[in-house]
Amino acid sequence: MKYSAYYVQEADGNFSASIVELDLIKPADGFVQIHVSHSSLNYKDALSATGVKGVTRNYPFVPGIDAAGVVTDSASTLFSEGDEVIVTGYDLGMNTPGGFGEFISVPADWVVKKPSNLSMLEAMSIGTAGLTAGASVLKIIDSNPSSELPILVTGATGGVGSVAIMLLSKLGFDVCALTGKPEANSFLTQLGATSIIIRSDYLDAPAKPMARPMYAGAVDTVGGSILGKLLSEIAPHGLVSCCGNVGGMELNTTVFPFILRGISLCGIDSAESAIEFKKGLWERFSNDWKLDLSASTKEISKDQLGEEIQKILQGSQQGRVVLNHKE
Repeated sequence: MKYSAYYVQEADGNFSASIVELDLIKPADGFVQIHVSHSSLNYKDALSATGVKGVTRNYPFVPGIDAAGVVTDSASTLFSEGDEVIVTGYDLGMNTPGGFGEFISVPADWVVKKPSNLSMLEAMSIGTAGLTAGASVLKIIDSNPSSELPILVTGATGGVGSVAIMLLSKLGFDVCALTGKPEANSFLTQLGATSIIIRSDYLDAPAKPMARPMYAGAVDTVGGSILGKLLSEIAPHGLVSCCGNVGGMELNTTVFPFILRGISLCGIDSAESAIEFKKGLWERFSNDWKLDLSASTKEISKDQLGEEIQKILQGSQQGRVVLNHKE
């Protein structure tokens, strides 16, 4: 039996992608085979699809770090044929063929049963980006932030940023969105942002070792100079969830925000989180954290992936992009 996949190949250092038919094989002991219904497009997928070796070591390869579908063959006692499941992160779509193929075979301990009140599309509208946003927001909630100041979300139009804004707004926080896209004001307001800052304006103002407290906490998806600046603007005992580095991997700051205000900088890596932690996030997203992401989600087919990958690399993607294998 064969299945269709978005297949990235390398020739003389050049990378190209096409839709091909691959052979389906039986799952190894402890693995489950999943017929993928939906996947989603993340920044890491775009890197894998364009040959960034820090993500994927060997090609040819099928990217896709997220997948939702139905178990079709199980060599594990944890899952049975017909189970509706979700897989996010770990090695999926990095060095294990991922959700841009119609079938995947993965270790059973990477797999979560899909909550019954989430559709496949809804689950992949959340995906790794949504779990990252959820883990970031959970850290902020646990820090008991001030109710008088907003929470700052950087990279606000991206997958993590957009879900974080919606979730924080749903939970009753004022949200300040920081973006490099002046044209996105309406989009961000619809997500729930109560104020918007343009990135160039923010960075034009000189950074200070200590600035007036402006934010009760922050979800930072960008890193670099933006993270370095916002740390000095966090209120006493506030927390910053750090989950991205598209703005740079270096951090230029001082110890003052930490020792004079007692703020916390917390790293977030939902992809490698324990499976029980992921199960807990999925339960929240299917119940008290349930969001309507339909207006901020674009559903595509495999032959549209190339165009969307270029958008995410250029920083022009808004919201979530979900691959529907049936399209």
